[in-house]
Amino acid sequence: MARILITSALPYINGIKHLGNLVGSMLPADVYARYCRARGHEVAYICATDEHGTPAELAARKAGQDVAAYCAEQHEIQKAAGEGFGLSYNHFGRSSSEANHELTQHFAARLEAEGFIEERTDRQVYSPTDGRFLPDRYVEGTCPNCGFEKARGDQCDNCGKLLDPTDLIDPYSAVSGAKDIEVRDTRHLYLLQSKLEGEVRAWVDSHPDWPLLTRSIAKKWLDEGLRDRSITRDLEWGVPVNREGFENKVFYVWFDAPIEYIAATKEWDTDGWERWWRTDQGADDTRYVQFMGKDNVAFHTVSFPCTQIGSREPWKKVDTLKSLNWLTWYGGKFSTSEGRGIFMDAALEIMPADAWRWYLMANAPESDDTAFTLENFAGAVNKDLADVLGNLVNRVTRFNASRFDGVVPDGGTVGEAEEALYAELDRRIEAYTGHLEAIDFRKAFAELRAIWVSGNEYLQVAAPWTAFKTDPEKAAVGVRTALNLIQLIAELSAPVIPFTAAKILSIFGREGEEAPAWPEGKAKDLLSRLEVGMPIEAPDVLFKKVEDEDLAAWSERFGAPKDA
Repeated sequence: MARILITSALPYINGIKHLGNLVGSMLPADVYARYCRARGHEVAYICATDEHGTPAELAARKAGQDVAAYCAEQHEIQKAAGEGFGLSYNHFGRSSSEANHELTQHFAARLEAEGFIEERTDRQVYSPTDGRFLPDRYVEGTCPNCGFEKARGDQCDNCGKLLDPTDLIDPYSAVSGAKDIEVRDTRHLYLLQSKLEGEVRAWVDSHPDWPLLTRSIAKKWLDEGLRDRSITRDLEWGVPVNREGFENKVFYVWFDAPIEYIAATKEWDTDGWERWWRTDQGADDTRYVQFMGKDNVAFHTVSFPCTQIGSREPWKKVDTLKSLNWLTWYGGKFSTSEGRGIFMDAALEIMPADAWRWYLMANAPESDDTAFTLENFAGAVNKDLADVLGNLVNRVTRFNASRFDGVVPDGGTVGEAEEALYAELDRRIEAYTGHLEAIDFRKAFAELRAIWVSGNEYLQVAAPWTAFKTDPEKAAVGVRTALNLIQLIAELSAPVIPFTAAKILSIFGREGEEAPAWPEGKAKDLLSRLEVGMPIEAPDVLFKKVEDEDLAAWSERFGAPKDA
């Protein structure tokens, strides 16, 4: 048994997350956590809402709420959405917690004591109307390069040119629309990442087994040269900076957010958190695995390691960082403001969680960006879940109910069909397990689907409904084998479709087993575990098919392209 720490990128507080956010970090982390628990490992899956920064303040203002009240409300909404999708966090915390305040201030003090913090004067845009300094992206105006009238102060979304707020023509505050903006001096703390570049590079080089996407992003930042980074902001909401002259400043959200991984663990395991995070307290025996979209990789392979390394304290750093590309909406962007795409709460209104979990993980954007389409989703539900898995379970249990009184039948001997099934399962289960160990999800779930298919193919060969007419004992072997196979499939499928797996296991009197132990041993033994005479109750249909009228309604509701 190993000790495995798993974290996924913190979902930002300003609104419910869409399917791309879900599959980009939280869902793959959950699938891996469930698999590791099934293997008997000690697992901590830690996540939290990321609650600081200007977007949180603006979202609260738009909602007409105090920012603290807004974040508290949104945290509960996101927590409920995660529970609806079966995300099995050991703890789902908040970056605004007292624990994170204390740890963030601790890291800042350590970095300064070690000579990696410096106070500098910046020139920054100020809005007298708003009474605040404005981050670059909250200054808007006309792009001097292409004439786009909604360019931001950091970049033009139309032509892609990187900008400074002072480059914009007719700049104005994106908060209030005020045009009386000016540039003022302001003091900020800088983390001297340039001094830590060599150590960070050596650490990155010590992980040649990282995914190519992870390594390439980290190397790109290092090869361009690490820049010293401002870690404070002129905001009211955030972790206060305990420093004279900085009373109206807080730490930058990207400085405190990764520290929340540690803080949330501390909240969850008050007495034992250090064995997860400090190598002088046993964390050398912890394997730390992170999951996140590619846009977050640099902060976790460079910036947060700078914080950890620069503190000169024995903090556990990530061992494996699973980075994912983007899930797109028909090749374009999900958009809350334009009502384009599907978000977690709406997804659960139209289909059960396991339908989404299966489609997203079987098509996870691992090697490239992946386009989500309602048509492909419907195809996966109808073909994989209804026709292959659901059909297997329903055919066998209903035939057993009608011909063998709803109990595991006795009699008959194993023949060639069963031996062939054993051999295929031994091969496929080994491959499936290997892919999950390697965190290669698409390969893993292609194997799992093949295991489902093998059950249907076995039924075609064994044909117990035909054999029953002339050889009831041969039919009994087929049904008994198939029932054992269904139980095995539920155990293997539990990491990705936990609700369905639990429903299948309840057929065999195993109610409440959302996290069954991983099946170990040879297929021949795994397919002979059910006790003869044990009652089996046929379940309701596992998956309802998506009909054409469903697709049409969803397309209209979620803004699918008309020509898709």
